[in-house]
Amino acid sequence: MSEASTLSAADAVELAVVVRSGFIESRHIGAAVLTNPDASPRTELGDAHQPVFPRSALKLFQAQTALALGANLTDEQTAIACGSHPGSPAHVARVRELLHASGLDDRALACPAAWPRDRASRDALVRAGEPSASVYMECSGKHAAMLAACVAQGWPTEGYLSADHPVQLAVRDTIERMTRERPSAVGVDGCGAPVFAVSLVGLAAAASRLATASSASPFPLFKAAASVWRSVCSNGWLIDGHGRPNALVIAELGVLAKSGAEGVLLLAAPDGSAVAVKMLDGSSRGTTLVGLQLLVAAGAVDVARVQHLLPRLGLEVMGGGSLVGEVMVGSGVPTSL
Repeated sequence: MSEASTLSAADAVELAVVVRSGFIESRHIGAAVLTNPDASPRTELGDAHQPVFPRSALKLFQAQTALALGANLTDEQTAIACGSHPGSPAHVARVRELLHASGLDDRALACPAAWPRDRASRDALVRAGEPSASVYMECSGKHAAMLAACVAQGWPTEGYLSADHPVQLAVRDTIERMTRERPSAVGVDGCGAPVFAVSLVGLAAAASRLATASSASPFPLFKAAASVWRSVCSNGWLIDGHGRPNALVIAELGVLAKSGAEGVLLLAAPDGSAVAVKMLDGSSRGTTLVGLQLLVAAGAVDVARVQHLLPRLGLEVMGGGSLVGEVMVGSGVPTSL
């Protein structure tokens, strides 16, 4: 019996290469799609119609669901719900504020216990003799928003991660309405929440619809989409941590950026042009470069501003303490950077 899967190597193209001392050391293959502001596909690299697990890129739509269900979140709380945060005190404080506003505390979180990804924050906890905890897990903001939605709807908070819990059924409905696709598979994400397989074409189209949604929409789902866009773009540091690629792209370019595990990236420009990328080997080191290249090619972002940002995205290859190469777009990506 064959197993459900994402695209094969035969369906992929070369998206990025790693060059060391003039020698191509590694090649990253995968697929990507660029959509027009109306959510129609404009450019497809590889087979972008095959399913992928978007992983944390789905947080945008999970937070959108929570808002549409009546969770009363501030802009910062909405942003942390969309974030894969590093567990710093500032990030954790926003998660706890979100929980407390719904009459809950850390004990309601069902995501796994974790140490902060931020080294200074982790070291401080160790020195203080504190244990790892669910609130430090990078997905705790998303979980807090799901719990807030449960409270708003009068649903039980226990078992909120079950695929048949009302909040997860609502998330699935949001994904279907935003992507215009039915998920081809359902899995369990690293944080324990359901993750739904959709195509890159559908994922990018959903991001386009998110970016062009109006806060004056009479439909709660699209009014919530506009809130997600505003909140994320005004609080990029809550998405990924200060100086991290997603946060930099948001702050410097005004482009919504959200990475997902296993080499997934979702970008949406203010005009509604959007990009979804999947690196087949699960690596994320070239995803931002590829995604920005496609937005530049579409004229959705200014090439000079992108070129100014690139040196801060960790694309350099070092040797003996000196710069000896870089991560570059691959042969399958039309280049103008």
